[in-house]
Amino acid sequence: MSTESGGELRRSLELMWRGVPEPARGPRQSLTLAGIVRAAITVADAEGLAALSMRRIAAELESGAMSLYRYVPGKAELTDLMLDEVYGEDIPDLEAVEGDWRARLTRNAQLQWATYQRHPWMLQIPQGRPLLGPNSMQVTEISLRHLDGLGLDEHEMVGVVITVSSFVAGLARSTIEYMQAAERTGLSDEDWWAAHSEIFVTTLPPGRMPMMDRVGEAGVWDGDFDSFAFGLERLLDGIEVFVNARNGAAGS
Repeated sequence: MSTESGGELRRSLELMWRGVPEPARGPRQSLTLAGIVRAAITVADAEGLAALSMRRIAAELESGAMSLYRYVPGKAELTDLMLDEVYGEDIPDLEAVEGDWRARLTRNAQLQWATYQRHPWMLQIPQGRPLLGPNSMQVTEISLRHLDGLGLDEHEMVGVVITVSSFVAGLARSTIEYMQAAERTGLSDEDWWAAHSEIFVTTLPPGRMPMMDRVGEAGVWDGDFDSFAFGLERLLDGIEVFVNARNGAAGS
């Protein structure tokens, strides 16, 4: 869940960029917007996005649920704030990345991958039209900076950032779904494979799918292959060909 209506959108952006104004007088509040957001992230990390509610966050903070509404209007706006907060976790490391553009893109992708492992609930939130919060914009700013000077135009630089980010998010989503499947369904990996084997033994004659037999015998389904590293390297290989071609065309 994230903001969709115009009113929610404006409230989320106001909170992201301006925060909650301090009262002009009266006792200092024990709660803060930042503390509420971090508590919400803690709950979502441990229990999933479905467990997130104002009541649950209030319990985490040992506060009353109604007190939270002084800082954030509801779950939709809170989810937007959570996303922008976790984007900010990588900024110091992104700023410190050294090396050529390929090394920087590799580190960028690795940081994104690690963020999804820490906060898998992020992948449950639609990102087709993400809010432009201060941290998410800064991450994009740094990513574009890593590509500046390669001879790519602005559309191409953004295209590279989106391509790499989409690869990381897509593979992270399927990987995390696989990791959570046993808990979600109550069916272990062993039982899942046993059910398939039972059917295949009686219905799939030997040699019917020789390539599938071949990869199975090679241990492909054992899970030891690093699909993330392999896919990222091949993706960067393609981008490198494109960068070299653009530079060649510019120099001709």
